[in-house]
Amino acid sequence: MRIPKIAIVGRPNVGKSSLFNWLIGQRISIVDSVAGVTRDRVTFLLDLDPDSDKPQYIELIDTGGIGVVDEDNLSEHIEEQITIALQTADIILFVVDSKSGPVPLDNVVAERLRKLNSLVLLVANKADCEKDEKNANEFQYLGWNVINVSVKQKRGRVNLTEIIRENLISNNLLDRNSGVEIDEPIMKLAIVGRRNVGKSTLINTMLNEERVITANIPGTTRDSIDVRFNLDNKTFIVIDTPGFLRRKGIKNDLQFYSTNRAEKSILRADVVMMLFEACSQIQTLEKQLLGFVKETMKPCILTVNKWDTMAGQMPTERWADYIRETFPDLRYAPIAFITGKTGKNIKTAFNHAQMLFNQARQRISTARLNKLINVALDSNPPPLYHFHKPRVYYVSQVAVLPPTIVMFSNMPDAFSQQYQRYLVNFLRDELPFAEVPIRLIIRKREGTIKNDITIQ
Repeated sequence: MRIPKIAIVGRPNVGKSSLFNWLIGQRISIVDSVAGVTRDRVTFLLDLDPDSDKPQYIELIDTGGIGVVDEDNLSEHIEEQITIALQTADIILFVVDSKSGPVPLDNVVAERLRKLNSLVLLVANKADCEKDEKNANEFQYLGWNVINVSVKQKRGRVNLTEIIRENLISNNLLDRNSGVEIDEPIMKLAIVGRRNVGKSTLINTMLNEERVITANIPGTTRDSIDVRFNLDNKTFIVIDTPGFLRRKGIKNDLQFYSTNRAEKSILRADVVMMLFEACSQIQTLEKQLLGFVKETMKPCILTVNKWDTMAGQMPTERWADYIRETFPDLRYAPIAFITGKTGKNIKTAFNHAQMLFNQARQRISTARLNKLINVALDSNPPPLYHFHKPRVYYVSQVAVLPPTIVMFSNMPDAFSQQYQRYLVNFLRDELPFAEVPIRLIIRKREGTIKNDITIQ
């Protein structure tokens, strides 16, 4: 049984994104008092019965406001995203505002929904008190029963969820006694970079559909958008992120939340694809962004986009050298050259991202690690520390993503950062971690952490 789709629609500023976040229990969509914040379709797989061993998943979809006048003239693009959501939804949650009562635009939305074959549930948000519930009753004239909820007061969530579930069951979209199976994603790939570097275009080309809005306007993408897709019978998630801004360049709450969402996307990604623009110099912002990627120890593929603009003008080796000189601490990270608009080399870069994911999940036996460390110590012994020779008792890998190696010694402080880099580089050359960060932790044998320095 396929996963049912539930689309949240309505005019601007009725609380669609707030309802979306409330139902899923996470702050995914950006919520702001400014109308028209949501532009793309934001989706989330929600389990309607999380306490059961048979999950009942639905795909919840947040959409932009119907009738919104976008400040960047993207209203047509937003409308296309809403239309796709309406055409593919099994149930539509038509959200209205209890406090304001009916307004003419609600009638426009209702008339549009009546022409569809989908089941419509009328959800009156902001029903914070009895007076608001009375206002909500005025929406009965639209032809649907009113379901009162209040995101602010946390009222009506269980009731709404159960109504959705019962309607799915009665329309044979969900089995009462069995779950909806989903394929766990093999890899989560975050596409990051500064504004207008081509992140959304790359994702649309990868999926061969207009999944996210693209335009030559800085800040087109505001939310981080997870897109599930299948390739070679495997499920992946690619995350489109808002363009990063330098902290001092953030001028309003919307820009702050967009940058914050992008950083969180890196944290939950398995692999990061960092985009540069072929015809532009590397900027301070990109250095700061890669510093964050390095700090979070994410496998990263350094990707030069829009390479068609430089074809015949510059060899790839020259740009690669430029990247290596700019980011000497990331010499292990692979470099790719793509054209997101045409799709050139995208499949190759994506396959390389999968290779990084597989590298970062490798586990090495303790016996092999100890043998290699002994060879490294014999080849280049650590210097004396306070006239004493440091000893290494044993080494063990304790985690993956990133590969984390703990080395137990009688004198952890004896191993300088320079020497730790030597050990990490030695292991990188000998183990299947050639292109991913490695975390090395040196502990005193009793188990007390004396030196917890991350060296890549």
